[in-house]
Amino acid sequence: AEEKLCPDGLLFDDGNPSHERCDTPVNVDCGDRDQLQEPKSTEGCPRANGFFRHPDGEVCDKFVNCIDGVPNEMPCPPGLIYDDEASTCAWASETNRKCVQLKRDALEDGFSCPEGEVMGPNGRTLPHPTFAHPDDCQKFYICRNGVEPQYGSCPAGMVYNEETFKCDEPDNVPGW
Repeated sequence: AEEKLCPDGLLFDDGNPSHERCDTPVNVDCGDRDQLQEPKSTEGCPRANGFFRHPDGEVCDKFVNCIDGVPNEMPCPPGLIYDDEASTCAWASETNRKCVQLKRDALEDGFSCPEGEVMGPNGRTLPHPTFAHPDDCQKFYICRNGVEPQYGSCPAGMVYNEETFKCDEPDNVPGW
């Protein structure tokens, strides 16, 4: 039998005997196999292939995707940080990683998404909470993933309802 090696950073997945496949470590159950080949590291890549923590330990919302020893810096979606153990981006509360506060973007008018979760009328956390505009009741702000602010506006004749977090008929909005 001929011994073959997967490209550095990838592991052999023997879960399906009908095809030989190399995959990222998070997708492979090695069982008792615990030996890895010597790493072929390059600048920015601890191994030739795989997903790795950003070289600047303070940068939590980006990671490096190494392909054949070439590092590619990738952003996590807004509000998420890179989780080494899962090799993916996740909510900070779901990782063991301790990061300094993520920077919060602000819109031209100065609005930035507030800290903490926002509960909807049904008692569930809103993934993309909305907030009333201070001067225009037809407008509101959307916080994508709770951290990325965007402008929103209601259709003509509708106003933003702070109790339901939606556009509504003016008659249904308290104080209108």
